[in-house]
Amino acid sequence: MLLTEFDPEKRAVIDPDMVHYPVADYPETIVSVFSHHLFQSLLSFLGGREIARTKDVDGIWPVYEVCYKGKRFGFYKARLGAPACVGSFEDVIPMGAKRIILLGNCGVLDRGIQDCDIIIPTRAIRDEGTSYHYAPAGDYIDVNNQYVDILVSVLKEFGYPYIKGTTWTTDAFYRETRRKVEDRKRMGAICVEMECAAMQAMCDFRGVEFFQFLYAGDNLDHSQWDPRSLSGTARLADKEKIGLLAFELAYRISQLQPSF
Repeated sequence: MLLTEFDPEKRAVIDPDMVHYPVADYPETIVSVFSHHLFQSLLSFLGGREIARTKDVDGIWPVYEVCYKGKRFGFYKARLGAPACVGSFEDVIPMGAKRIILLGNCGVLDRGIQDCDIIIPTRAIRDEGTSYHYAPAGDYIDVNNQYVDILVSVLKEFGYPYIKGTTWTTDAFYRETRRKVEDRKRMGAICVEMECAAMQAMCDFRGVEFFQFLYAGDNLDHSQWDPRSLSGTARLADKEKIGLLAFELAYRISQLQPSF
């Protein structure tokens, strides 16, 4: 099977540092969200300036510098799906990023998880192809290897309930069949998304810190699919508050870093 042919060689024929270069005074921590509506809302609230950009056949993707509680952070819109998401962050890392905090939306496989509840993945099921190019083959990858305690303290302080568990990373959201949902639940999954396993594998490979947490969207644990707040405009005010939690996490991590 081709996906088992992991090559640990660090240098490839084309590497990100051949096309993207260090940017002066670049923020070490990049905060990122997927939703266009949430991204634009947070950018408008926090303000910011473009400091770099990536581009591909789909367009131009700016990296912004924003300030939160007096600290500088990068802010970048994540791309949907493991290949696009990983590829775009491969471009961002050579500019100077050392840490990526990613906030995503997910479907729930447990109907007890309420709409917009917060989920902290502890491992991811690798039902996608991208991670196999960055890590040896396996069904699972451990995720969020650090900073969970910091996020938990933030959530408790601001009164947000949360759940920890396994996420199912898939490449094909239109192939989440009933049998696959039940199989992934038996493997321990409480939610499903499209990037977590691959992003963790890539960041591990590149030596970059990675943390992702999720807010619950559609419900797959039902006789019929329930989209709930899957739409980008649904419950946007609630999602904005959750988005600011990502910056609060980034801020508290920054307090741990030595200053020179």
